[in-house]
Amino acid sequence: MTNRQPDNPRSTTEDDQVDFGHERVSRAEKTRRVQGVFESVARRYDLMNDLMSLGTHRLMKRFTVEMSGLRPGQYVLDLAGGTGDLSALLSPVVGADGRVVLADINAAMMEVGRDRLLNQGLTNVSYCQANAETLPFADHSFHCLTIGFGLRNVTDKAAALTEMHRVLRPGGRLLVLEFSKAENPVMQRAYAGFQSLWPKVGSLITGEGAAYQYLVESIEQHPDQDSLRQMIESAGFAEVRYDNLCNGVAAIHSGRKAGTGETNNAATEAG
Repeated sequence: MTNRQPDNPRSTTEDDQVDFGHERVSRAEKTRRVQGVFESVARRYDLMNDLMSLGTHRLMKRFTVEMSGLRPGQYVLDLAGGTGDLSALLSPVVGADGRVVLADINAAMMEVGRDRLLNQGLTNVSYCQANAETLPFADHSFHCLTIGFGLRNVTDKAAALTEMHRVLRPGGRLLVLEFSKAENPVMQRAYAGFQSLWPKVGSLITGEGAAYQYLVESIEQHPDQDSLRQMIESAGFAEVRYDNLCNGVAAIHSGRKAGTGETNNAATEAG
């Protein structure tokens, strides 16, 4: 695994205030705190995902991969790939001649993912510790880029989306699976009540109730479906749309990098 220390692309504006849950903190402080949150829960992260979503996150990830349009021999970046759920699904799709790059800013999460995927015998996956705002890959490297439940944790979402556009090949597809806003107000209130249990359950399972309080607050602060669609369009993507899941509790935003030509650049090998 490449142990690349994340860059700080906004060092001259560290004092800018951004959301960390319901708090306002500097950009550097948010990056530091988010890393701490995921380091603290890495070993029990998957168990908590199953409990918090009643297992539905696995179906959402399968649907995301089905939307990718990937073919054997292609290259895909699983950004904020964490413990490797999406990478495990993407690996057999691109096959032995393809490549999945699992990238995450958090080494502890990625180590859990690497161990799991190696135990499953998935040898076409590479690993790279990287900041989504400054990706260490050449222009036009990937046929597809997925990011599952990770965008809301990125300090500068606009910068990250611009980087995602840069590293995709012309015609390449972006898929953003993320928590969103329920369409039905009754559903939204019911889901908010369910979310209120997460910090208590997180404290029992992981001993880190504060980490799951941040999770609840980060979902509340994340842009709604249409706002995120506009952000993706502003980063240069075409054909941007979203598909709601569970009445909008989560959504998959998709877009394409304009152009149909293919380049000869292969994805940067990592690991």
